[in-house]
Amino acid sequence: MTTRAAATFTLRTTLAALALSCAVTGCKRAERPAPAPAPAPAAPVVVAPAHSKEQAMATLLELPELKAWSAQIEKRTGGKAHGAVIEDNPAPREVNGKKYYQLSFVENRPQDARRQESFLVAQDGSEILVDDTASNTLLSLQEWRRTIERVDLKSAN
Repeated sequence: MTTRAAATFTLRTTLAALALSCAVTGCKRAERPAPAPAPAPAAPVVVAPAHSKEQAMATLLELPELKAWSAQIEKRTGGKAHGAVIEDNPAPREVNGKKYYQLSFVENRPQDARRQESFLVAQDGSEILVDDTASNTLLSLQEWRRTIERVDLKSAN
């Protein structure tokens, strides 16, 4: 080999070794990504009810059954008593992970208030349950309505 050929060979070998070294070093950097910064602690999320207690009470008073009961109370007492919705407990009641307002429909008399029915109204406004205290069960509004209809039919006979 001539000196010139040897020098060219040495130069090519050095460049190839340098390129190989850069490629391997670059791959190693790609294998070890910089560690991600630790996530900041999450702030507690406070979700306000989508349906206020006052809205829940108004929703109950709009039920046809409660409107009819209110009218019956007014007529029977000559306007001395009225139907009303009151809060049973300010603490929400949780059922299957959902929070409910605890409300009751009452016959509001001058001397006292007599409970007619207890209700749970979802804080998100999606559901109304009836708290059947006689059987200690919760009924959907539809189940309760079927029960009320049977009672009305029996009493009409």
